[in-house]
Amino acid sequence: MAEQSPESCMHTSGEMERSNVDSVTEENRSGGTPEPREDTLPEETLTSFRDLGVSEVLCEACEQLGWKKPTKIQIEAIPVALQGRDVIALAETGSGKTAAFALPILQSLLASASRLHSLVLTPTRELAFQIAEQFQALGASIGVSTAVIVGGVDMMSQALILAKKPHVVIATPGRLMDHLENTKGFNLRALKTLVMDEADRILNLEFESESAQILGDRKEEDVVVVVVDKILKVIPRDRRTYLFSATMTKKVQKLQRAALQDPVKCSVSSKFTTREHHCVQDCYLVSILNELAGNSFMVFCGTCNNTQRVALMLRSLGITAIPLHGQMNQSKRLGSLNKFKAKSRSVLLATDVASRGLDIPHVDCVINFDIPTHSKDYIHRVGRTARAGRSGKSITFEEEVMMLVERVTEAQRFARMEMKESVENRKRVAPRQEVDDDEQSSGVRKKVKGGASQGRKGPR
Repeated sequence: MAEQSPESCMHTSGEMERSNVDSVTEENRSGGTPEPREDTLPEETLTSFRDLGVSEVLCEACEQLGWKKPTKIQIEAIPVALQGRDVIALAETGSGKTAAFALPILQSLLASASRLHSLVLTPTRELAFQIAEQFQALGASIGVSTAVIVGGVDMMSQALILAKKPHVVIATPGRLMDHLENTKGFNLRALKTLVMDEADRILNLEFESESAQILGDRKEEDVVVVVVDKILKVIPRDRRTYLFSATMTKKVQKLQRAALQDPVKCSVSSKFTTREHHCVQDCYLVSILNELAGNSFMVFCGTCNNTQRVALMLRSLGITAIPLHGQMNQSKRLGSLNKFKAKSRSVLLATDVASRGLDIPHVDCVINFDIPTHSKDYIHRVGRTARAGRSGKSITFEEEVMMLVERVTEAQRFARMEMKESVENRKRVAPRQEVDDDEQSSGVRKKVKGGASQGRKGPR
């Protein structure tokens, strides 16, 4: 496919009017905000990316990546985004949400190419590089340039990349704010599209080095709110905003009301339901408690409801468990604590109200049933065991592996396609052909001709 720039594919496009967006906090907005409308399109009638309104050059890129049919979240979100509407999408990791916002952005660049056109905010460095790979793969044939701005990389080298004004910037909030405040000549006043991917996780981030400068006397957990608030103030109000999140938390609701204008809500049910997730975690917990029977345990849960649920579940299995959480009155809390201290209960299920200050010498094992939001909470939790020179164990149910689901799912799709093509080739061709397992046949970027592995110049 011949390489072309977004400018060479110029089309006319209308501009959407937006209202003022001044702050992440609710108090900075007056009056009520209408609930986002849910627009759904009949899935059976939209069997290809062309049906969604994606341009031909991008459809060809999707085909070369092996994407024959759009996923559910893509069917819901892409047509709405192409209409110029703000979108709030609820979908789990691995649902294809990256393409759900990447394709509308690339199509907008085809219609009206501009430097520093789009900003994608992500919670982690790894996710930022993953999103950049998707943009490079989908936009390789049109010469789209990207920049990944994350911590752990020299700011001077990043400043040089930003000076070239790439089309799409993928960044973590803290490092982006550093550049906005300290990099001379860098601004986002020409921004057309803002994406907040994994918004629920973005709003639970911690910042260390910048916290004292940004906050002053504020609580450290509010740092990220301040950072996102500052970013929203320095980007244009007349823009499109796509907010993607796995869950609709109170913080995400505040962000939606502050940053989005009359959004369309797109929601896709998870294949891995909450009930199934709880079942797997519960089985792991019971297995550990049985394997380490005879020890005393403190099991930390993320919510009061989950604490109560797990305690009741363990009791029904004959395990002496007792809950301790913020919805219990003080007398019941003390009663639970005293029973655990007296060793009449072997398992104390607790929220973070029990993570600080408690001195219970005989805690043999701390289990993080739910991963704490902040790293300091983790330190306080595991500090409940191995006290005063004693030994102890700490076990965490790791959920961060879900970050790999999207990549693994994509790799599985490619593997199935390669296997299918290999079988078809063997049927068509008389001589038996070997399956191509050469290193050059792997990698998302190499699936598109003219990908990042080949030297090319982006549009000016």
